[in-house]
Amino acid sequence: MRTSRFFLATLKEAPSDAEVISHQLMLRAGMIKRLAGGIYTWMPVGLRVLRKVEKIVREEMDRGGAIELSMPAVQPAELWQESGRWEKYGPELLRCKDRHQRDFVIGPTHEEVITDVVRKDIKSYRQLPVHFYQVQVKFRDEIRPRFGIMRGREFLMKDGYSFHSSFEDLQREYRNMFETYTRIFNRLGLKFRAVAADTGSIGGTGSHEFHVLADSGEDALAYCPDSDFAANVELAEALAPADARLPAAAAMKKVATPGRTTCADVAELLGVALKRTVKAIAIVLNPSADEPGPFALIMLRGDHTLNELKAAKSLGEFRFAREDEIIGALGCQPGYLGPVAVADLRIFADRSVAVMSDFVCGANESDFHLTGVNFGRDLAEPALVADLRNVVAGDPSPDGKGVLELCRGIEVGHIFQLRTKYAEALKCSFLDESGQSRIMEMGCYGIGVTRIVGAAIEQGHDQRGISFPAAIAPFEVCVVPMGYAKSETVRAAADSLYAELVSAGIDVLLDDRNERPGVMFAEMELIGIPHRVVVGERGLATGQLEYKGRDDAEAQLLPVTDIVSFLRARLCVAA
Repeated sequence: MRTSRFFLATLKEAPSDAEVISHQLMLRAGMIKRLAGGIYTWMPVGLRVLRKVEKIVREEMDRGGAIELSMPAVQPAELWQESGRWEKYGPELLRCKDRHQRDFVIGPTHEEVITDVVRKDIKSYRQLPVHFYQVQVKFRDEIRPRFGIMRGREFLMKDGYSFHSSFEDLQREYRNMFETYTRIFNRLGLKFRAVAADTGSIGGTGSHEFHVLADSGEDALAYCPDSDFAANVELAEALAPADARLPAAAAMKKVATPGRTTCADVAELLGVALKRTVKAIAIVLNPSADEPGPFALIMLRGDHTLNELKAAKSLGEFRFAREDEIIGALGCQPGYLGPVAVADLRIFADRSVAVMSDFVCGANESDFHLTGVNFGRDLAEPALVADLRNVVAGDPSPDGKGVLELCRGIEVGHIFQLRTKYAEALKCSFLDESGQSRIMEMGCYGIGVTRIVGAAIEQGHDQRGISFPAAIAPFEVCVVPMGYAKSETVRAAADSLYAELVSAGIDVLLDDRNERPGVMFAEMELIGIPHRVVVGERGLATGQLEYKGRDDAEAQLLPVTDIVSFLRARLCVAA
């Protein structure tokens, strides 16, 4: 491609409303143009990146045995009503009516549609397993679209769905897709981790998320550098402390802590370690519109944070108590709550709290805390001891092979063992070997194709712009001639090199504009082309060209005769 036949529309500054670096750089590089909130036009530079991501995804899905199809974006409401998600999905589901006043939705996902396809056409175990996938535009009506394409309303997604005669076969395909996704993200050239995750609103019994590692990631991940363990922090287990509870060594005392409402402030005032303090979180169990439900306390160590997902799994449905409910139950303001002398109140303790002795907690009296508090002497043993907290760096790895570290990640893929959730709701069954009707087992496998582009930029950028992996860069190589319009020698050499690179199967951009070198260099670096070759009269006079990798500190001179083989080797292109 020549720039004279291409369309570049770069900006020197990003619009002020661009929040994250990927949004800023995509706008500056002319990759996308905003049409409405969370809705973007993909410009030629951006579309080239998007199509390269799609190509890799398709190739590996096909290699994994999945079969591509294309389902309608507009779906009848009846399917969503049949599955029970018409109301449950919430306002993100964009609903509309046709001219006959029939209800439809703009598909955010396609579990219902694919299950309808399969239940009509697959009747026997002999037709199973089957795995269909598509790469299609989705729409989710985000309440506050932000971060450009990272959390837009319209986006491109690869969604796949597999159907099986047994759970064992579903597990086999799940492992196959785990390996397929691993190949996809390796080919994309991204640093990533696959982590065990919660199934969330999609449902099912098991899932893994695939995260591109980036400091700007929304998700906190826990992993063990000495093993293969990795999980979303929401799901990572905090093991019970190995040490048993020590016997009481101090008497319980009430101490004044005026204005100190946090464990950190109390620990500083009393001169104790934060991990010797305990905080009480007031909750209401099994809440409903009519009945508030029983009041209870969750006890956490002062340096730990509550994991709401774990708490809900252990305690059942709950909500945080309002200030008026706290005052009514305990007679004091939040910030001084504690588990001592709270008759008929259920106490739930995290594992780390259950082994503590001589700890500090609230006194249920404003401006006072208790020191030297012990279970069994000053208060009853907890009604339940469970893993209720988020893991922290240095915690033992759940697999027993080291300690945990934390990092940030951007979710770009998710695989689920849906089991029979949708197949049962939509009566998707088959006849087994004995002629008995059985519900199909189902898997679901998604990749955010547009999100991968943003995540790649969040992971690879510098002050000059984007640094794409070669596999998904808009062009693999740019040829930048110095004085293309003025020098016949430069023009002939640049055209010759361009033709050689094209013949070698290398995706190359020849910048044949009549622009200053600084402008051309800046734009090629901004849009993220990983390899640059400069053609100039001075170098040609000595039979050399200047090469610089996007992330190289310095350029290097290479013989004109070696440049194509050099780039082939860098790009792993066969001769």
